[in-house]
Amino acid sequence: MDWTRAIDAYCERTDPGFWAEPVNAVTNATFVIAALVMAWRLRGTELALARPLVALLALIGIGSLLFHTYAQPWAAMLDVLPIMVFALTYLFAATRYYLGLSVLASAATIPAFLAATALAMPLLSQLPLYGPSASYLTLPLVILLYAWILRADAALSRGLALGAGLLLVSLTFRSLDGPLCDGLALGTHFGWHLLNALMLGWMIELYRRHALAPPRPGR
Repeated sequence: MDWTRAIDAYCERTDPGFWAEPVNAVTNATFVIAALVMAWRLRGTELALARPLVALLALIGIGSLLFHTYAQPWAAMLDVLPIMVFALTYLFAATRYYLGLSVLASAATIPAFLAATALAMPLLSQLPLYGPSASYLTLPLVILLYAWILRADAALSRGLALGAGLLLVSLTFRSLDGPLCDGLALGTHFGWHLLNALMLGWMIELYRRHALAPPRPGR
């Protein structure tokens, strides 16, 4: 594999230059800003996995910045990996601390989710509009599933549903980048960055609120 070949994947890019996607590149700062905000909100607390999630949120911004500037396969790998690790880490945390399952059961959700995603990919990739974002579509679905399972905890359930909604809207921006390119030279991928940073920061905030909330009666 040629790790240094040029990749032209987004509407804003019109040449292989380093600064060919200025808006897509600069909007990655929102991930770092969201990480800094959450690091500040977590000050003085000791929550398992919270700070690793914050670090991964910052790495998402850095990896995406590298991809939208260098636009080469090695940078694409650094773009995708932090997102994947964040999603899997949060899945473990949600299962462990929202559902209250054991460490082993929580860890088992990771290969189960990956297998379900792989099985669903052929179908999801055929969806109108969202086909290019098929690899991400199982994420809002699993968040909504957890929101339904946790519906007895109204605040947590609503928070998860909000996160899923934000992710679906951000995926819409990601998926519209190509179809709208002829009429919108800037593209829409930057909207994926802005809303995704907000969504990921919110999911960490939701974890923080749940961990610090007093136990509900009957628990």
